[in-house]
Amino acid sequence: MTRPYRVMVVDDDSAHRTMLHTLVGGWGYEIIEADDGESAVAAVGDQAVDLVLMDIHMVRVSGIEALERIKSINPAIPIVLMTAYASIEMAVDALKKGAYDYLTKPLDFEKLKLTMDRALEHIRLKNENRALKERLEGEFQSSDIIGSSPLMMRLMATSAQVAASEATVMITGESGTGKELVAAAIHHNSPRKEGPFVKVNCAAITETLLESELFGHEKGAFTGAERRREGRFVQANGGSLFLDEVGEMPVAMQVKLLRVLQERELTRVGGEQVLPVDVRLIVATNRNLAQMVEDGEFRGDLFYRLNVVELKTPPLRERREDIPLLATHFLKRFAEKNRKKVDRFAPRAMDMLIRHTWPGNVRELMNTIERAVVLAASDCLVEEDFAMLAPASESIDRIASSAFPADVPLEQIEREAIVSTLASAGGNKSEAARRLGITRKTLREKLKRYDLS
Repeated sequence: MTRPYRVMVVDDDSAHRTMLHTLVGGWGYEIIEADDGESAVAAVGDQAVDLVLMDIHMVRVSGIEALERIKSINPAIPIVLMTAYASIEMAVDALKKGAYDYLTKPLDFEKLKLTMDRALEHIRLKNENRALKERLEGEFQSSDIIGSSPLMMRLMATSAQVAASEATVMITGESGTGKELVAAAIHHNSPRKEGPFVKVNCAAITETLLESELFGHEKGAFTGAERRREGRFVQANGGSLFLDEVGEMPVAMQVKLLRVLQERELTRVGGEQVLPVDVRLIVATNRNLAQMVEDGEFRGDLFYRLNVVELKTPPLRERREDIPLLATHFLKRFAEKNRKKVDRFAPRAMDMLIRHTWPGNVRELMNTIERAVVLAASDCLVEEDFAMLAPASESIDRIASSAFPADVPLEQIEREAIVSTLASAGGNKSEAARRLGITRKTLREKLKRYDLS
């Protein structure tokens, strides 16, 4: 984006609007103003706006109503609401209707800047990666691989180059990062795409059966072999064979696999006939095969035969900007599968997903979204739906880390902590008390004291 980000300040208090214009403009943003919700809605329809900073209580059209109307025009615009009269119900309602965040007046300027920077960072990443994604359009069909981050764009660009060749490919990466999807995309974009794509999980087959699985067997070759069976290599003839978890292959089988790759021919277990095979091999592993070679657990000659081209699938924590795309994809899939009318995330819930480290990678994210959809109580997934991801102290830590001016009374800080935590917990008092580290009874007393009950 060549121009500065354009922020619309909406407030019917002209003095507060002027103050924000000066403050936010001083941070390098281009500022436009609107004196009520109606003008704000009209402005969004007329010009590009990157972020809206809007008061809730306005005379003609309230911030909540304007929020809904702006979202119907452009759902992608982050909207930060401001209010001097914070209430639990209002905060929950605003977040469920699509507000990116809400702030209480008098504004904490440091918190305002951090909130705006975080909201606009999503836009920056999206714009930066759009060109990379468009460059691959039509070159590499990979509809099952979701992501527009630089790491994923580079992975797909390299995969497109590799797909056109006959080279053996080794795909490495942590469990749950989508290695099988990359293998399938390589096959379906290769000259062998009309041939079969055959998959074998080497870790799921016992050592005694793996040779028969790969190379086939003759009738009577061993107990239970009642008829001849073609192995996976023959089944994949003319196409591609994908060996997943190849690092789990026993050393004795590694010798036999190497021979097939060198000679391009095999013999069924218990047989004598030599069968030629024309197969493109793609393997995957989540283990460090180079280290296994040093440790004597994997044959070096086989390793170098397999590692002609290495592709690394990045862990989800290194491509967090892809999480909104993935989460939305899984939301749609599991809502349809479970016949649930769940169609969006509250902004804070999405932020929660983006901040999580995802040790189980995309597979963990997929399972988390499915669980949330199945148990969802409304059409919008909120932070409470992902409570299993958050440490109990997260909400209070977020408040404590905010830069409050030195002269702010402790009661005001505590009140804002309670309002924010209740909002993030979807109004659930038991969950909010758990996150704040207090009892439900103590929370009720504090709600009464601060006139929030």
